[in-house]
Amino acid sequence: MGSEGPPSAKITTIHVTGFKKFHGVSDNPTETIVNNLTEYMNKKTLPKCLTIGSCTILETAGEGALVPLYQTLQSALIVPQDSQSESSNSNRIIWLHFGVNSGATRFAIEKQAFNEANFRCPDEMGWKPQRVPIVPSDGEISQTRQTSLPVVEITEALAQKEYDVMVSDDAGRFVCNYVYYHSLRFAEQKGIKSLFVHVPLFSTINEEIQMQFASSLLEVLASIC
Repeated sequence: MGSEGPPSAKITTIHVTGFKKFHGVSDNPTETIVNNLTEYMNKKTLPKCLTIGSCTILETAGEGALVPLYQTLQSALIVPQDSQSESSNSNRIIWLHFGVNSGATRFAIEKQAFNEANFRCPDEMGWKPQRVPIVPSDGEISQTRQTSLPVVEITEALAQKEYDVMVSDDAGRFVCNYVYYHSLRFAEQKGIKSLFVHVPLFSTINEEIQMQFASSLLEVLASIC
């Protein structure tokens, strides 16, 4: 019998989001990171197992931005015509969300999101919920959803590359947590994966290091997930 050759390597397609400005942060570093990520990665040559599916900047808003958020999430499931012949089992899809924590001094890989919207200030559409469930049918505000990605392994791999990074189990209760909760719920329903990462301001960790970090994170996700 002739050899069938080695099985095709799985391709990890990563869709990335960042946020626009919001109260107290007029220049959101995640907008810069996400807008420049594809060009930055292409300069250093993408690993063969990694594809950047899309880079999207979200409004820093909760309820009022749900429709475009779900349209964005759904877009990851649209298979290009020239890829329909490939087995869906040969590809992995990850939603990677970047948000800024203006008080942070290092990067944080977020393990989970809470079913609670408790905004300290109005979002960019004027919504300011106070201790309400994000998805009422999911239960109480203490309910959490966790990423299925190996956050400890991801964090350790990035730390080995000398980034100052930590695992976090609390993404706050503002728009970052709101988006992450919906993304985790969507990912579970669709059989894909989701991860949220908080970054500091550029005044704390400069833009070049943050771009290097984002690039390294994509490579780690493609290699271990």
